[in-house]
Amino acid sequence: MTAAPLVKIAPEMPATKPSLAGLTRDRLKLALAAAGVPEKQLRMRVGQLWSWIYVRGVTSFDDMTDVSKDLRRQLADVYALDRPEIVSEQISVDGTRKWLLRLAKRSHEARPPEIETVYIPESDRGTLCISSQVGCTLNCSFCHTGTQRLVRNLEAEEIVGQIMLARDRIGDWPGAKGPDDDRLLPNAERKITNVVLMGMGEPLYNFDNVKAAMDVAADGDGLSLSKRRITLSTSGVVPEIPRWGEEADTMLAISLHATNDALRDELVPINKKYPIAELMEACRNYPGLSNARRITFEYVMLKGVNDSLAEARALVKLLSGIPAKINLIPFNPWPGTRYECSDWETIERFADVVNRAGYASPVRTPRGRDILAACGQLRSESQRLSAKDRNIPASP
Repeated sequence: MTAAPLVKIAPEMPATKPSLAGLTRDRLKLALAAAGVPEKQLRMRVGQLWSWIYVRGVTSFDDMTDVSKDLRRQLADVYALDRPEIVSEQISVDGTRKWLLRLAKRSHEARPPEIETVYIPESDRGTLCISSQVGCTLNCSFCHTGTQRLVRNLEAEEIVGQIMLARDRIGDWPGAKGPDDDRLLPNAERKITNVVLMGMGEPLYNFDNVKAAMDVAADGDGLSLSKRRITLSTSGVVPEIPRWGEEADTMLAISLHATNDALRDELVPINKKYPIAELMEACRNYPGLSNARRITFEYVMLKGVNDSLAEARALVKLLSGIPAKINLIPFNPWPGTRYECSDWETIERFADVVNRAGYASPVRTPRGRDILAACGQLRSESQRLSAKDRNIPASP
């Protein structure tokens, strides 16, 4: 079996009405008030629309059968229920799906920005990898996404919209029909069981929007994802790690990849600002940390760079006392990279050292490599805007 060809879904379209899909409760309330819904009805109407949007996944106001026809027309005149626009869809031989998504263009933007979102199915669950920024500021040397400069942060609704779009495409709403080729989808009631903030961007540099989006995702009356099944991955924005634990209470993953500052400075340049000792201290003090709520440390295996047995022993020593799981990630190549993936025998020997020390150390099976959908391979073709045009504060 070979990978499915890239499928173009839609041409670039002009800006349309603002969408209610993806809004928080507070912003949905403001939108309804702006549309003329009386103050005394707002709480009830927010509850109605919340259920239709986030439980049933409707894409038309006409489907909201317990909302009056007059109000449906009133809302449809000024709002839509659109998701991000699919530019292209690719399906890997292993069932991984990657969508290139086009976002609504802001008035000051030269063109609509684009992001990538990836769905990874397994037999009993499905993981959705979502983006938090268009591009990235971190310039990690082994990461393809890092070669695309930051365009802007995503709004909360653009982050939630990725979840909704994915549920549309794989038929993950109640009573929805799945895709024509569903052989590799999970044999489970819910097709998206886990969400990981491991796509484009550093989520802790977009803290407020990511937090608002995850509040929507975890709302028990809506998308209803367990916070135990939401994982934020950071390259080490140390000051925001305790805040995220206190306010968001999700699982945490650290993009580590080295055990000493000299090497990590090269691989993950943010280490120059927040060195390993500070990062480890933040991890040890992460709110709610326990054996039941371990931190995942991600370690990409780079041939001849960080894959020696001495590095494995140093990793064990570094994480001593931290309830942790260590994900060993075979390097996923991309055009122009100078790195190679460690040999499989080297990875196994490295994993054996970590396992013997008592850490769960799964080797992450590369998924979607044939469509550049694997870890570290995401990159859209959006153009970089200047800081002035982006109209957002520069990341630290």
